[in-house]
Amino acid sequence: MTRTDAPSGTARTGTAASRRTALISGASIAGPALAYWLNRGGFAVTVVEKASALRGGGYPIDVRGTALEVVRRMGILPRLRDAHIDLRRLAFLDGDGGEVAAIHPHTVTGGVEGRDLEVPRGDLVGALHAAVRDDVEFVFDDSVDTFDQSDHGVDVTFRGGGTRTFDLVFGADGLHSRTREFLFGPEEQFHRYLGYCFAGFTMRNPLGLSREALIWNTPGRAAVLYAVGDGSAEGGSAGGGSAGCGSAAGGGDGVHAFLNFAHPEPPFEAFRNPRAQRDLVADVFADAGWEVPGMLAALRDADDLFFDAVSQIRLPRWSSGRVALVGDAAYAPSFLTGQGTSLALVGAYMLAAALADQDHTAGFAAYEQHTREFVTANQDLVGEGDAVLFPTTAQALARRNDMLRNLDTMPPAEGRPTHSALTLPAFPTPS
Repeated sequence: MTRTDAPSGTARTGTAASRRTALISGASIAGPALAYWLNRGGFAVTVVEKASALRGGGYPIDVRGTALEVVRRMGILPRLRDAHIDLRRLAFLDGDGGEVAAIHPHTVTGGVEGRDLEVPRGDLVGALHAAVRDDVEFVFDDSVDTFDQSDHGVDVTFRGGGTRTFDLVFGADGLHSRTREFLFGPEEQFHRYLGYCFAGFTMRNPLGLSREALIWNTPGRAAVLYAVGDGSAEGGSAGGGSAGCGSAAGGGDGVHAFLNFAHPEPPFEAFRNPRAQRDLVADVFADAGWEVPGMLAALRDADDLFFDAVSQIRLPRWSSGRVALVGDAAYAPSFLTGQGTSLALVGAYMLAAALADQDHTAGFAAYEQHTREFVTANQDLVGEGDAVLFPTTAQALARRNDMLRNLDTMPPAEGRPTHSALTLPAFPTPS
């Protein structure tokens, strides 16, 4: 069942009244994946999403290692194979735009050609929703306002005014999770800042790039043009503000643009202020060359700007009482690891599997016991302030460039062991 109205206090039809009930906050990736597996585990599931509809488009994301087995078991692997981007070339540029080195992307990411996936974010969101929409209640344009736990369940009040009681509640609401704040307090306690901020948006393809990415670096700054489609040259340079914002999210006439920069402290004041975000990025890159002036011009008009700090969430526990967290809300690894999506998919499976044949107290404990080591190992793929792609000093940049020149240009035959370090258990038959 799919609904777009506010949640009411009535029970769902059929046998739902005799099933355990679950509310999931968030309909991005972790939320629908968890909904799918909880439904398989015998739960009657409701997903609430503050946006008015599924969020399509968005930057490319990776599905690697153990997460590939999750999507295979969900039956959506063929659809994702069809959506695979197959980026063929990653070129690094110096401050003047000259090429330093060009390599196969998997050489840096640790992905495995022909096995691991890179897909547009909207394609994965659509595949997850399609897999579960007939069995799960979706409520859009609403969110959890407050909840109160008791022995009989979790009493939830929604911003739209409805109230309902659920056996369990799950926060799949991202890096800046309100559910986590309700449970454990302000984000700053658990926010491990990695020293960078970034802005992402789409724009015209000024260089006619095709299935390739260009990364321009100066110390502490990087600009990326990332073309997932076959590309079509727009003519001329993007310099001098000639590039406009395109609606195509990286299709033949558009590219994904990223502006990444080192910043001593997370600019919390800018997170909810798009104008402050644009001003901060424009100031940092004001004297930059290459295609950056055109990227800044496109940034000013972009209607799909995504700005955030590069950071992780590190929590001592992922649940309290009848409420648990999954995905970025519990253990965001940062995009520097390339493992955010994969951890969300694996975590959703492990959480639902742990709950399928036992109560929530034992299930939440098992979820942490069997998943935390895998999560921590993937979070540890990047250190604070020393990301190889984004050196912060001239010396570090020179060392990085020397390393790139000497890299084997062939992608690895096997991925990083960390990506596949967890073997999924069989999904239990609900008790």
